[in-house]
Amino acid sequence: MGLITATFFECGVRYERTTEEGTTKKVNELYIVDALTFTEAESRITEEMQPFVSGDFDVMTLKRTRYSEYDNSEGDKYYKAKIMFITLDEKTGKEKRTAVYWLVPANDIGEARKKVVDAFANTTLDYEIATLDETKYFDVFLHDTNRSAEKTD
Repeated sequence: MGLITATFFECGVRYERTTEEGTTKKVNELYIVDALTFTEAESRITEEMQPFVSGDFDVMTLKRTRYSEYDNSEGDKYYKAKIMFITLDEKTGKEKRTAVYWLVPANDIGEARKKVVDAFANTTLDYEIATLDETKYFDVFLHDTNRSAEKTD
């Protein structure tokens, strides 16, 4: 499991896709790209989608996500993990919880949970998985490799 830290944007796109029967169909899909700015994110999703588009293409939504890490491993689906790091406030003696969000590719929710647990197996960090939810993302496009995370449908 290789964790990638970056700024991630969720891109909602609408485009015409050619079906297996040879007809065109308008589809709305969500993707994740890593980029530094909204302008770069829009440019990157447009560039990444060019090979799959036949006809009109529109970026309908573009928003910065809360993901701080992406698990660059294999999986058919993408899961959003909210992880709570638990630390002790030395002044008050109370527990402090800090939320971080990871995007984890996996074939099912059990595999996603295992990937998160395995990431902390050799650490002394106190944490808990607060939530683990399946997303509707079709793919993740990474800036540093300029390649897709290769998701199979």
